[in-house]
Amino acid sequence: MSENNRPAGEAAIVNVGMRLTATAHRDPDGVAVVEPLGRDRQGKRIYRQTSFRELDEDTDRIAAGLQRMGVQHGTRLVLLVRPGIDFIALVFALFKSGAVTILIDPGMGRNNLVRCLQDAEPEGFVAISMAQAIRCLMRHRFGRARLNVTVGRRWFWGGPTLAGLRRQAGPEFGGATTNADDPAAIIFTTGSTGPPKGVHYRHGNFDRQVDEIRDAYGIQPGEIDLPGFPLFALFNAAMGVTTVIPDMDFTRPAEAEPRNIIEAAHDWQVTQAFGSPALLNTVGRHCESQGVQIPTLRRVLSAGAPVPPHVLRRMRAAIAPDGEIHTPYGATEALPVATISATEILEETSGRSETGAGTCVGQRFPGIRWKVIRIRDDAIERLEQVDELPAGEIGELIVSGPVVTREYVTRREANPLHKIAGNSNAAVWHRMGDVGYLDERDRFWFCGRKAHRVQTTTGTLFTIRCEAIANGHSHVYRSALVGVGTAPQQTPVIIVEAWPEHRPETDAECQALIRDVRQRLADNEMTQGIEHVLLHPGLPVDIRHNAKIFREQLAVWATDQLAVVE
Repeated sequence: MSENNRPAGEAAIVNVGMRLTATAHRDPDGVAVVEPLGRDRQGKRIYRQTSFRELDEDTDRIAAGLQRMGVQHGTRLVLLVRPGIDFIALVFALFKSGAVTILIDPGMGRNNLVRCLQDAEPEGFVAISMAQAIRCLMRHRFGRARLNVTVGRRWFWGGPTLAGLRRQAGPEFGGATTNADDPAAIIFTTGSTGPPKGVHYRHGNFDRQVDEIRDAYGIQPGEIDLPGFPLFALFNAAMGVTTVIPDMDFTRPAEAEPRNIIEAAHDWQVTQAFGSPALLNTVGRHCESQGVQIPTLRRVLSAGAPVPPHVLRRMRAAIAPDGEIHTPYGATEALPVATISATEILEETSGRSETGAGTCVGQRFPGIRWKVIRIRDDAIERLEQVDELPAGEIGELIVSGPVVTREYVTRREANPLHKIAGNSNAAVWHRMGDVGYLDERDRFWFCGRKAHRVQTTTGTLFTIRCEAIANGHSHVYRSALVGVGTAPQQTPVIIVEAWPEHRPETDAECQALIRDVRQRLADNEMTQGIEHVLLHPGLPVDIRHNAKIFREQLAVWATDQLAVVE
């Protein structure tokens, strides 16, 4: 968003928080956010809600209070608040104040969380009481954290509360005059292929994200969204879209109670929903078994990992007949990059995927440039040093564009391995860490993570391609290819997790499933060199999406298992 009356040569104002103000001017009485409370005596769900005007005024009061505390452009503040109206209000207030919001998933585990927060060097915490108590107990780790706001009851520490900031009166708030290059947030990666890293987001990245997502999917003001991942819903208010927070544990989407999701969808006649593949699998299986429909739901988005065709089929059967499911592809460092619809997957690409072609993630967003380059594990300083590959040849994907972040601000040693300087001072190419190829239509086919490829004496195996062969067995829920030993002399192993209803209970049943999977692998030229198949009760996955398999952990486990067998 730009300001036309600024002096010549001065950067235009870009602050994604001010998009909420624009929405409030257009639709002041529209419902902005809805959060679930308890139930009445009849068991009907009770909700709390706020309008766009109320949310905008609330964020102005909070932002003004933050600035009176001493928050300035670039002040780093941790946000640890449960999903709901307060969470969304605080995100926009922090944007408006000019602060840099440190967003972190509490589900990554206490040790990772504390380490990430310490690395980010926060100057304060905007957090619930328990989080503030822990901060005080670990005061030596957060010596710079002097600007602290308690969301809820303040216990034995000082500083203002969120309620107190809201009560303060002051002059009319105009918003921070940030520009596209100013820092807006630090968001941490899941750490699925290494320690979590703090990604540096600028206001220009967020501003372009809103435009790209809105335009690609035709999102219109007045729509109603049910987000199964809080961060994905942050910009609904910037688009004039109502956010209905579901009653679920966002750190464990696979364990969500599907009735709660469906209840909220029916109560508010939601038109759009976002969920990880694990959440969609849970909801879709429930809808199929119970004969439930969500007729108002016309658009479903899912990201975090490839969405299996069986999940797409179930969800498409549950939503409006003219509805569609989209699977945007990207990473914490670059989102969105590409997108594909369920129709295209089910009617065109899934057959190829099931035979080991990889997963088609679709075509790139208009603002994205991409290349597939020869796989390298070392740093690449400049773009002219890459070896670009032709269509059809597997390599690693690099991307550039306005939604691509430029650097990590924690774990800075990772920058040379993940960032490539482009042909201009502003251009940065991000190495996605994914391997695959471009087809004749410039669509990217994802074949796995670069770090997960298995290098044997006879060649390189890619996880997604090989796992598809094992997953074709009707009793296999998912599988993981790992390498035992040191590259390039690794021994490939397929680790299988069965569907709960098909989980083998006797040694004979275990051996039968192993023989069946091994035979499937032997019948395919690509996987015939994989001789070892192991069964696992439940593959370890990331907490954020319950979808990314921790193959590094499984490689250690497989090494121990093979040692016992031998």
